[in-house]
Amino acid sequence: MAQQGHMQAGSTAVLDEPVLGPGQNYETITESVAQIPLSSRTPLGWVFGFLIGLGGLMMLQMAIGWLLLRGVGIWGNNVPVGWAFDIINFVWWIGIGHAGTLISAILLLFKQQWRMSISRFAEAMTIFAVACAALFPLLHTGRPWLAAYWLFPYPNTMGLWPQFRSPLIWDVFAVSTYATVSVVFWIVGLIPDLATMRDRAVSKVKKHVFGVLALGWRGSARHWHRYEVATLILAGLSTPLVLSVHTVVSFDFAVSVLPGWHATIFPPYFVAGAIYSGFAMVLTLAIPIRAAYGLEHLITMKHIDNMAKVMLATALIVGYGYVMEAFFAWYSAAPYERYMMFNRMTGPYGWTYWLLIFVNIGLVQLLWLRSVRYNTKLLFVLSLIFNVGMWLERFVIIVTSLHRDFLPSSWDMYYPTRWDFMMFFGTIGLFLTLFFLFIRFVPMIAMFEVRTLLPEAKVHVDHGPTGGH
Repeated sequence: MAQQGHMQAGSTAVLDEPVLGPGQNYETITESVAQIPLSSRTPLGWVFGFLIGLGGLMMLQMAIGWLLLRGVGIWGNNVPVGWAFDIINFVWWIGIGHAGTLISAILLLFKQQWRMSISRFAEAMTIFAVACAALFPLLHTGRPWLAAYWLFPYPNTMGLWPQFRSPLIWDVFAVSTYATVSVVFWIVGLIPDLATMRDRAVSKVKKHVFGVLALGWRGSARHWHRYEVATLILAGLSTPLVLSVHTVVSFDFAVSVLPGWHATIFPPYFVAGAIYSGFAMVLTLAIPIRAAYGLEHLITMKHIDNMAKVMLATALIVGYGYVMEAFFAWYSAAPYERYMMFNRMTGPYGWTYWLLIFVNIGLVQLLWLRSVRYNTKLLFVLSLIFNVGMWLERFVIIVTSLHRDFLPSSWDMYYPTRWDFMMFFGTIGLFLTLFFLFIRFVPMIAMFEVRTLLPEAKVHVDHGPTGGH
């Protein structure tokens, strides 16, 4: 009986995991976050990770330089597979950026307190991922200085305008709007914490830099009122973008007449997959960060558990999308649709299809287990695998739908070249470089938001139906 009572108490403790570690106050929260960018010593782990990212960035610069010199012929694209690694990686990076906006905007509007400790670096992740994604369609045009700017409807004397009925133009508007709102949202959210950094900085240079970036913030009632109004407006603008951006990206495929692409399930299926991969990336970043900087009292197991649950929920939607794709192909009675799905499952790229099914439908079921969700090392490995699984999904959708089209005489295999891989891994290097710079020089956790979780921050106390005002 004593053992059973102990197990029940332990179970209750897990279920009631707090969003803030015990024994915290205003000073400990501020010191935990502010001392990282204000410290004059740089941890060796940060230097090692930054050098890895910088090496990838150098690889990206080399690949882009050779691409601009020689043209897109250095890639493995061919006549049936005109969209290859560049569009695969574009969709993958855009998807990764979705979790930041979801955490910042939608969970803010729903007043979810567990978002506060992870919102700052999730927003940064969104901006860096969109920057990586934007490179691929820009360079896919071949020579951006001759072609890319025609996608924007700027006034010109020749009267040439973009084709507004093309979903590729919709992409330009959706992604540029998404990037703009995300950057503004991120910068506005930083202002109170930048003022805190300004006031705590000892170095004159840091004090001056943080003072300029804080935009004269003094924490007055007027400043807080305007800040809250601006935050709510930006959250309201960002919320539909979570749904619209990847919906528009899915239109690149769904509005075509190619078997395997023109399906009405694509918009919700793409949005769910984007949130799934985005939260996988947040976990990939949050788990090592909280361990390296000792932030377990701010990013608690409650945050890890909730993010794993969101991944599980969205993975089930993605799995439903896979089942519906197969059902549509069979139920349509269209020979081309049926062959497309048959080719996906049994063709030369069949192993990629079954691998993504194993990862995104099979392996993700482990998240039903609380023991898995609370095992940070295992969850970190799974989050990496889930990101690979979502990349494989984009590969299967694009390559297996294109490499065998309506005419068998035009069928061909797609094999990425070393320049394809250098571009892809180079953008990962760009992402890591930007992210390591962010965690070193900017407060990675919203201090002012986390401080509102403290009991002393709750001015209006509910005394029940019979007491208090």
